[in-house]
Amino acid sequence: MGKRVPLTASLGRRDESSVCLEASRTTSTHDSLHSLCVAPDGSLHCPAMAVSTHTFQAPKGTRDFYPHDLAVRRYIESVWREVSINHGFDEIDGPTFEHLDLYTIKSGPGIESELFSFRRSGGDTDYALRPEFTPTLARMYAAQAGSLAKPTKWFSIGPFFRAERPQRGRLREHVQLNVDIIGDDSPAADAEVIAVAVRLLDKLGFTSNTIQIKINDRGAASAFLIDHGVPSGNVDLALDLIDKLDRLSPETIKERQDELEVSDFVLGAFGSNVIDVPFGDFDSFYANAPTPLQEALDSSAPFHKPMRQELDSLGIADWCRFNTSIVRGLAYYTGTVFEIHEASGKERAIAGGGRYDNLVELFGGPPTPACGFAMGDVVLRLVLEDHDLLKPAEQYMPAPDVFVITARDEEPQTNLTPLISELRQAGLHVRHSYKATRNVGKLMSEANKAGARFAVILGKELDEGNVVLKDLRSGEQEEIARETLIEVLRTKLAACEGG
Repeated sequence: MGKRVPLTASLGRRDESSVCLEASRTTSTHDSLHSLCVAPDGSLHCPAMAVSTHTFQAPKGTRDFYPHDLAVRRYIESVWREVSINHGFDEIDGPTFEHLDLYTIKSGPGIESELFSFRRSGGDTDYALRPEFTPTLARMYAAQAGSLAKPTKWFSIGPFFRAERPQRGRLREHVQLNVDIIGDDSPAADAEVIAVAVRLLDKLGFTSNTIQIKINDRGAASAFLIDHGVPSGNVDLALDLIDKLDRLSPETIKERQDELEVSDFVLGAFGSNVIDVPFGDFDSFYANAPTPLQEALDSSAPFHKPMRQELDSLGIADWCRFNTSIVRGLAYYTGTVFEIHEASGKERAIAGGGRYDNLVELFGGPPTPACGFAMGDVVLRLVLEDHDLLKPAEQYMPAPDVFVITARDEEPQTNLTPLISELRQAGLHVRHSYKATRNVGKLMSEANKAGARFAVILGKELDEGNVVLKDLRSGEQEEIARETLIEVLRTKLAACEGG
């Protein structure tokens, strides 16, 4: 046995990465740590690891993405990216963690319980994993506002984190699309970001019968609260309460309602008595409504008509409804707010967003109007599955251009490995079997399972400088010169893409 070297250095703050040093730890003191063993060859090993039975799992509220799972996610991301680019948006990204103040400056210290926040050991700066992108976007825009185009159209795709109880449709980590227009205060900008959401949902297979976009005006909602007795200082908290009505217990709702001086009539206007009508039917609904209801809707009039005109001009009004329950809980929203729901209401909101005209200024930039939305992958994938809009996962896997098979009794380095290297150097997606068999039938089955377009068979023909090229869709095969293989494959693959 090699020389034993006691582990005497302090480990400081431990985490899962130190398991090899603490495999049979029973207390938090260093006395319980096993010593590392140094073998004669200089390698280290921990005796405790040989008998450890602990099984590690992904943290609660997170997901492991194996190849097929990730392929589906990449498909969703590809639609997000394609539609955003087609609408003239440029892709950006920022750090996955920010200074904690970036989130508390507007929402207050109470939001810390919803964040994964941390301080580096020995440091004095607080950070938080990003729960959303809008503050980062506002910070980035403020830093270069003077040199950016107006309007600026940005989108981003990346991971986000929420320190909350995981449940269906809401995890602690998810991937999210963010689409924003900065520097345009017109209803046309609001409608344009909604149009991006509509087009990508349409591309994913949804229709206006399966998806509803519920739109309201937060400014009008705030005015309604003040007009009906809610103190102006309580408005943001009251809107946060309204946003969470479907997630709070009746007791909690009543307690907060009393604290914020929100009457039953006011709460009912956003809950049990909510107004929900197609945008195209609003005028007739208003004309036939009783006078008290018309008065309640008057604050929305300046918002409603121009928004309807923009939605009509984009051809997406049939996807949209005016819904007074939509207020969005985040305090930085200032005008149009919207949420996207599956029509049956089975799942949480697929996406949400609105106008935030004061946020850039809050982070040191000039007064700048802005609007946008975020769409997460968790609920979206659930709704896609509910509506059978996803193909079998293997069909989203990248299909090889060619699968190389050898039926020759020789070492791979002789012909197989050099050919694979040449094909890959030519820019082709190439796979081959690692099985120790020359059974062409079994290897061909593996090629088909991989979804390859063509198979190249190295057999006795190679003695004459030829290989067999097989089309795995049609089943046709031909013998061609080995030296022309790359050219023939490129021609055939181009024909497949063109067809």
